[in-house]
Amino acid sequence: MSLRTINDVFFAVVERQHAKAMLQRLGDEWVPISSDTLGRRVAAVAGGLRRWGIGRGDRVAILSENRPEWTIADFASLLLGAVTVPIYATLTAEQTAYILRDSGARVIFVSSEMQLQKVLSIRDQTALEKLIVMDAVEGAGGVRMSEMESDGSASHDPALEATARAVSPDDLATIIYTSGTTGTPKGVMLTHGNMASNLSCSLAEFSLQSDDISISFLPLSHVTARHVDFAMLYRGVTLAHLAFVNQLPQALLEVKPTFFVAVPRVYEKIHFQTEQKAQGFPNSTFYNWAMSVGKENRAEVLAGRTPTSRAWRVAERLVYSKVRAAMGGRVEVFIAGGAPLGRELAEWYAAIGIRIHEGYGLTETSPVIAVNTPRAHKMGTVGKPLPNVEVRIAEDGEVLVRGPSVFKQYWNKPKETQEAFVDGWFKTGDIGNLDTDGFLSITDRKKDLIKTSGGKFIAPQPIENSLKHNALIAEAVVLGEKRKFPAVLISPNFSLLEEWARDNKVTFASRQELVASSEVRVLYEGIVEDLNGNLARFEKLKKVLLVADEFSTENGTLTASLKLRRHRVEERYRQQIEEMYQQSEAAGRVTTGE
Repeated sequence: MSLRTINDVFFAVVERQHAKAMLQRLGDEWVPISSDTLGRRVAAVAGGLRRWGIGRGDRVAILSENRPEWTIADFASLLLGAVTVPIYATLTAEQTAYILRDSGARVIFVSSEMQLQKVLSIRDQTALEKLIVMDAVEGAGGVRMSEMESDGSASHDPALEATARAVSPDDLATIIYTSGTTGTPKGVMLTHGNMASNLSCSLAEFSLQSDDISISFLPLSHVTARHVDFAMLYRGVTLAHLAFVNQLPQALLEVKPTFFVAVPRVYEKIHFQTEQKAQGFPNSTFYNWAMSVGKENRAEVLAGRTPTSRAWRVAERLVYSKVRAAMGGRVEVFIAGGAPLGRELAEWYAAIGIRIHEGYGLTETSPVIAVNTPRAHKMGTVGKPLPNVEVRIAEDGEVLVRGPSVFKQYWNKPKETQEAFVDGWFKTGDIGNLDTDGFLSITDRKKDLIKTSGGKFIAPQPIENSLKHNALIAEAVVLGEKRKFPAVLISPNFSLLEEWARDNKVTFASRQELVASSEVRVLYEGIVEDLNGNLARFEKLKKVLLVADEFSTENGTLTASLKLRRHRVEERYRQQIEEMYQQSEAAGRVTTGE
């Protein structure tokens, strides 16, 4: 069946009669949800929304962690021709109010008592008429979702099906608010046709079977996670919802997924944990030997083949298999998206026998623009553009895109919409290139390019990713806009740094004291100096600012989708940055921010 709308995904799921369309964790067990049960619950919720007068074009917000009810609320709204507005569960009440007010949402689904209270605190600033709570919350304030579901008895409702099939590809399906790395979030308007066209071909070259399992743990408020979930359901893959990413290690062992999609931050954590476990004799000896064997056989892995040498088989048994076992032991496909993976990290995974298929896309493109596949894979690139997407590189290096998956406009922002296009091409804001084989590479965000006072342009992300490959560095931000030279602000990996300090008899009573110690300054000076050896002269980092904070969504340095908010970081540490540059002629290579 060819996809015209997202509703076709729902019908495909129900018609498949899958005994395990989803898995839901209840207590210590993963309980299956069949296609029939899913269909019945969706139809019941849709019926309740319809009785409240919700129909085509009405906005329905969803404020929840990943759980089956998220998808049920989504499908129920879409079947009616309503427009779903996802909201990150981690947003503040003020941020939530902005999205609800801007979108004009009439109804909102919330997951818990905490989320309900958040919405009640700002309800008078919105146009909300109904609040539906997924948990069994007592008291006034919201309607229980379970009560809506109990009103429905059958998954097949002829009137609902007629309404759902009348929805056209041009109808608006969702408004997804961008994370706001540079300012006020913008509502990206995606039609059914936008998303369906992307779903039709994004994973076409990946072999997926009805016995495959995928864990849905990336926030469904993010377009990538929602796209992947729709794709999994459409292809008959069992979807196991996980509410909190900190539960992922245990869930991997319990669910044993075969298909794994994650953002680079998750892959970074697995790499870090592996290197931590490899510390000390004899672990480090076996690990270092295995990594050297892996590097020698990396080309075979990247070509999709399993090396056959005796050394590889031994290393596989002693080291590589242990990493995969911690991920459930059954993953056959690894995909990375949402942010640049970083070449060093991709090389490390290839050395242990894991080929990560890196992809690229944006909310405005529904989202996939390009992806590496088992048939066409080139490390260091984000793969070839999808067959129904056109990509070209502008004179200034910006990646331009057009095709059926590209959005038409931002919600209530005609000026921003006009600025987003040139001659019918969407301006991605990313700098990249297409090689002779048709593979797309992304260098950096156009707005992130640093221009020094000497007129040299520096792409910060490759440098930052190289630094973050060192386990002692949690976050790195290259500085230097309109400055004489580039520098870097580093947030250390404090758990590892504190362990290093104790092992090296470095005394400290606080993180401020730790980053101010001469021993720590020398340690990070060495890390940066090693990297400088691989950089062009104008890129070499002349100063390092160590800060005693961890970056987070709470302090505003990361977006809800865990992307770096570069301008917020520079605002937060403006005084320390200014002092560092003012002291550039003073002795010492490292300045600490206290």
